[in-house]
Amino acid sequence: MALSVHIPEYPEECELAAGEDLARETAFWLAHLMLTVGDPSEDPQRYGVDAAVYEEMVDRLGDPEKPWPVLRVPFTGGHTVYVVYANFHDMNNVDFFVRHPQWGRLGHLGQCGADEAGPGLSWKELALLAEATQDGSEGLTDSSQRLLLLLPMLGDADTPPEACCMVAQALAHCGMDSDAADELATALVGEREPDGEPRWSVTTDSPIAVCSSPSSPRHVPLALGIAPSKAQALADALYGRG
Repeated sequence: MALSVHIPEYPEECELAAGEDLARETAFWLAHLMLTVGDPSEDPQRYGVDAAVYEEMVDRLGDPEKPWPVLRVPFTGGHTVYVVYANFHDMNNVDFFVRHPQWGRLGHLGQCGADEAGPGLSWKELALLAEATQDGSEGLTDSSQRLLLLLPMLGDADTPPEACCMVAQALAHCGMDSDAADELATALVGEREPDGEPRWSVTTDSPIAVCSSPSSPRHVPLALGIAPSKAQALADALYGRG
């Protein structure tokens, strides 16, 4: 039985369960990406995933009768990114947010599903979070898994060309067919447009970068309202300083 997860800022009636065990299954990674930024009706067998196993995983991730799966990505300074499969009887969302136990609030990155909101991460932030593992912390420690879990939040006109290769390698590492992984990575990352959107920039209001997209929760500083020292600590953690 999965261990329960307590997030004080979440509604008390939400039953949450640690979902990191799901990460052992290739079917989870395909389902996670298809449900958030892909096409859930895609033929899973082209990626080396059994169709019945895939359908079972999709049903599990969206089952409102079971505790909501929670996957965690701990990083520097006691911060953690949470990914929660929020399954109501009439609506399904995948919530992405950052939390620190001293904040008393959540820093929202975005949502996928019925209530779309994003993007929530620049490429620089995503790449650092994938590698910023913390010994002894609960959550995912494998850099490929961390990259794929948070990939749906990526939105950055300055995403470098090597991003597709990194994502393809992560897909293959997590069990997908290597040939199909290249094509899927290109679709997930998208093609860079020189004058495109969104853009990320630091303003005088906060040391944490904000997103130019009005649909992004990060159109304002992440975890807006936390103390300046805590905002600086989050910025240092997100950008590999200190």
